[in-house]
Amino acid sequence: MGAGEQLVTVGAVLIGALSTHVTNHLMERSRNRYQLLTRWDDKKVEAYGGYVDAARLRIAAAGRVYEPREGLREEHRPEEELRDELTEANRRWGSAFERIMLLGGDDTIEAGHELNAVIAAIEWQATGRITGTLPEWRERHRTAFRLINAFHEAARADLGIQGNVTGEKHPQRDLLLPEAPRAQES
Repeated sequence: MGAGEQLVTVGAVLIGALSTHVTNHLMERSRNRYQLLTRWDDKKVEAYGGYVDAARLRIAAAGRVYEPREGLREEHRPEEELRDELTEANRRWGSAFERIMLLGGDDTIEAGHELNAVIAAIEWQATGRITGTLPEWRERHRTAFRLINAFHEAARADLGIQGNVTGEKHPQRDLLLPEAPRAQES
């Protein structure tokens, strides 16, 4: 084997080694990026789910304050205890929304802000800070649940999840309301 052939062989080996090294480096870098994205996606899923759960708890706690006060149902616990429950729901909601502010995409954060404004109005009506009728109370709830769906849509888009929460395959749903109380028959 001549010197020229040996140089070609050594060059081919060097090129092969270099291309293997570059390929491995790029694959490792790609894998690390994917792991980072996946790690943050997992955190976002937890944050988004926790926020929606906290928002629903805040709405429910406001209802437990409002409904007995308005004579819509009986409650055997004192109002102070119900208000303490609402305060705890607010604390949990605030903490959950902070995670949205840290991890959420722009559209998800904005959807959260819109939902927060309606939930605040629900709480204010429940505690008497603002006045309102039962139809207004129910409309605030309808709006809140529409905005929860909008938040879901924004979160799904941020996470790259296909499909929609609303639309043709998922018709609009209304509040589940009990029948109006009947007058007692004598």
